Parts: sequence; C-alpha cells; structure tokens
Amino acid sequence: MRRGTMKTRFLIFLTLLFIPANAFSFETILFPSEDGLTITADLYSPHPDDSPFIILFHRAGWSRGEYREIAPRLNRLGFNALAVDLRSGKTVRGIRNITAEKAIAQGKRATYVDAFQDMKAALFHTDRNLANGRLLIWGSSYSASLSIVLAARYPERIAGVIAFAPGEYFSRLGKPADFIAQSAKSVRCPVFITSSAAEKNRWWNIYNAMTLKKSYFLPEAGGVHGSEALWQSTPEHAEYWQAVQAFLRSFRVTENGQRQY
Repeated sequence: MRRGTMKTRFLIFLTLLFIPANAFSFETILFPSEDGLTITADLYSPHPDDSPFIILFHRAGWSRGEYREIAPRLNRLGFNALAVDLRSGKTVRGIRNITAEKAIAQGKRATYVDAFQDMKAALFHTDRNLANGRLLIWGSSYSASLSIVLAARYPERIAGVIAFAPGEYFSRLGKPADFIAQSAKSVRCPVFITSSAAEKNRWWNIYNAMTLKKSYFLPEAGGVHGSEALWQSTPEHAEYWQAVQAFLRSFRVTENGQRQY
C-alpha cells in the first residue's frame, strides 16, 4: 500500500501542480471482463492509492487513446486514473482498441450494451485492486450514458460521475427510449454533464430525471462531442476544463486530511 502522511501528500500535490502534463507515464494492464474477454487499460497512478481515482471510458469507435492527453492533466490535479478499452470501439490518435480487436477475434458481441460488462469489470477491478479512496467514473458519448447506469446500480462503489455527451443511444439495441433517464432517477452520487452547445436536447431529460446533486456546463457556442472537448485542439477546451475542475474540486484531499464532498 502506497501511503504517507497527509502533510507529505499535500506537499506532493502542490509540487505536482507545476509538473508538465506530459511528464506522467502510464502502465498498460490487463484484467478479465465478465465473459472472460481480456480488457486492456492504461493506468496513470503517480499518487498514493488512497488518492481519488477516476475510471475513464471512451466514446463509440474509439479507444483508451481518447484520454492520452487528458489523464496526465488529471494526475496533475491529484487524481489517479485508468483509461479503459471497451469492446465497442476502434482506434483514435493512433491508439488501437485492443479489447475490441480481441472481441472480434473471439467472435464476441461488441455492441454498446455488450460493453457495459467491461465497464462493470473495470469498476470492480479498480475498487478491489487499485483504489483505496473516492472512486469516480467518466464516460464519453455512449459510455457517458452507461456510466449513469453503472452509478445507479452500484451506488456503494461510485462517488461521482462525469458524463460527456450522454444520450438515449440504445433503442436500436432493444432498450426503452428512456433507458438512461430511468436509471438516472436512482443515481445518488454527484453527477456532472457536459456536451457541445447543440447536444443539450440529447441529455436534458436525463439530467431532469436526476433528483440529487447534479450540475452541467455548456459552452456559449460550439464545442465538440465527447471528451474530445478537453483536447487542446478544441477551441473551447479551456472553458470545459474550468467546469470539470470545479466539479472535481470537491473530491480532493484537504491539507488536514479531510475529504471534501
């Protein structure tokens, strides 16, 4: 167990604020999904294991590469992170989705709905083996929607949700038209939702279904779909980061060792 005094961890946190984001490295790890498929994920874990932890899930057609630029910045903010390849995806930023490739090779179904078991496996693996502090989940597009479902089903494990461009994307897969909104009613942890300005109507009913702590951000105009909103190539990335950091601030460890909520 990687532990130190709270004072030491706070001083380390202050030091990390001045380290360039690309200075953090990662380790690629493997763990099984519910049906035995091997999941590939990148672990960004420079902090003690009782630091807050975020599991990062990618959007449709992409891979864990969606977070290659984002995860190091989360490290700078004091969070450990795990960027997961889900079986529904392909390639982004030159990073192949190894989990999806294995699913195809093994003849396994790989729809959005099938990827939910990978998200559950990532949650349980992280909770049991990697994180000993507050655990958050972060989704992009279809995985943002499924992150809300995951939080509704496992409230004892999840402290918060960040959802980039969720929506009701599952009716063609046999789910009700309000599948995500129905799950949203049961979410008990704080939830932050964001998207492009044009996508608000896709998730507004989901947001309104939540009854407890919730917040959202929309740029005045423009924006992009999913977590790509935080990439430096997105003109509005600074606005998005400001909103995300405001939400994450409550999950940090304070100087006297107390966890905010």
